[in-house]
Amino acid sequence: MIEIRARVAGAVMATAFCLGGATGALAQGTPAPDTETRAAQMETYAEPSVPSVVEFAPMRVSQDAVTEAGDTIRLTSLHPDVNRWYLLEITPSEGQARSYHLENADAKAWTLSLTGSGELFIAGAGSEETCVPWDGAPSQLNKAEASGLPYAPICSQKIFVRNRVSGNRTNREAVSDFLRENVVFGDKLVNLIKGTFFEDAFLEDAEAVDDGDAGDAVAALGMARLDRQPIIRPNMSIEVEGADGGMEAGAWYAVSGVEGAFASVMKPAYISQDILTARNGANWLDGVEQNADVYLVAFDLAQFELGYELGTDHPALGWSSRPQRSGADWNLPGPDGFNRPDPLVRNGMLSPSLTGRAVAAFAGGFKRDHGAYRFSDYATFNKGHHYGFISNGVTFSRLIPNLATLYVTLDGEVGMKTWTEADNAMIPELRYARQNGVPLVERDPETGEVVPGDRVNSWGGGNWSGSADAQLRTLRSGACIRRAGGRTFLLYGYFSSVTPSAQARVFQAYGCDYGMLLDMNSPELTYLAVYKQNAAGDGLDAMHLNRYMAESDPWGDDGRIPRFVGFADNRDFFYLLRKE
Repeated sequence: MIEIRARVAGAVMATAFCLGGATGALAQGTPAPDTETRAAQMETYAEPSVPSVVEFAPMRVSQDAVTEAGDTIRLTSLHPDVNRWYLLEITPSEGQARSYHLENADAKAWTLSLTGSGELFIAGAGSEETCVPWDGAPSQLNKAEASGLPYAPICSQKIFVRNRVSGNRTNREAVSDFLRENVVFGDKLVNLIKGTFFEDAFLEDAEAVDDGDAGDAVAALGMARLDRQPIIRPNMSIEVEGADGGMEAGAWYAVSGVEGAFASVMKPAYISQDILTARNGANWLDGVEQNADVYLVAFDLAQFELGYELGTDHPALGWSSRPQRSGADWNLPGPDGFNRPDPLVRNGMLSPSLTGRAVAAFAGGFKRDHGAYRFSDYATFNKGHHYGFISNGVTFSRLIPNLATLYVTLDGEVGMKTWTEADNAMIPELRYARQNGVPLVERDPETGEVVPGDRVNSWGGGNWSGSADAQLRTLRSGACIRRAGGRTFLLYGYFSSVTPSAQARVFQAYGCDYGMLLDMNSPELTYLAVYKQNAAGDGLDAMHLNRYMAESDPWGDDGRIPRFVGFADNRDFFYLLRKE
């Protein structure tokens, strides 16, 4: 398999968690785990099951202190090199122990440690201070918990307490979840509804004009490999430069007001015949998907950072209902040994300290119940191949070999690859990762050509979902990595009614090096929004791929609030930030 890694320019985050300037009563900081500790924690990580998500943070380092009142304070950096998430545990001399999931408001500016007398020590950006957020009645921690905010500031707003909140979901999601959870044969009923009422419901077939004026294409990305390049007048809500008369199929256009982002539209019927007729694993495309609009957005990774945040509820951590369990698996609450994130908190929203740099967000991938195999050989080992995911250096679900993986390393490299057992050595170096099935396209290691993944044409073998009778054509989204014009781009694709074979052919036409499925079936599950500063300069205006996505944003007092950046959501998501 070919690994695609895009090195993102910028300084590597300092690995030192120790605070050389701290003296006297102040702690000297928590050093990175020594070789023996790291080896022991990695050995625990590799066990078939672990008791909690904290055990899935093999780079974690803890400090302990006892206060004058006899209370024990423990501060754990869950990954010192990421320097974002901390676990604060307070065990009073009398009473019940409490834990708090803390987030560093500026991981590049501040480091947190514990003093010998049991105070938080915050240093960086030319200053240092101590903070005791558990003191007082009510304490800062009490106020933070009572605020109801997903991110509640403490310690001069340098730290957030991550609070449990309810994630927003759309009416369509609510009905679907209700049927699955409360109605006998609910999942079959949902599949019936999808097959009967939603099939091609979001199919878009824009008017094409062969002699229109396309405007200026983006030279760096060039043209997709198409046999026809008519002008398309799409229903896309993202504003682009130079396309007043429509967009030329397969060309790229700069997104208005968002430097480094580009958009393109096409139909699979336009793809070059040498791609469509190649007998290399993809199925023939039917007449409906050939004329289904495809929207793509490309992000120049030299200008952006990629991150990943879990939703309040999805993907869950328990077992999928799809694979057959055996033996000791029935005694485990989840495939990794746990089914809850405690004591960590998932709140489905971008940190407020990052929203000023937010450029885009898109939905992450399958729910846990759909993110494992029911059929094919992959259902029979690796516990059914439950899709794995990592956020801020903490593994919430183990990355499984054979699965397509989008990941970000500590120094900002964005990569896509089919995970292998040997890749587990990368775990300490990962900041984020998300798995979704198997590859749509990858480079043939012998010829160097981009080809469909070897399971693209297999419904059960690829876990492509769709409907109960294996009808694969539906609304889908996907992502790929592409190199063009000396730069590396992350491409997001929205396919209004296609099979995985059509997705693969589109990614081939656009020269992707590796591509994978994200989610499917409805606009809120294939959501993408691009943000630009509003006219007043005090907020973000969201540009959605289409109006259906805009309708999934919840209403606020001043209109719709963008999902993921302005409101906690029940689904996981990727986000792009402009580099500082």
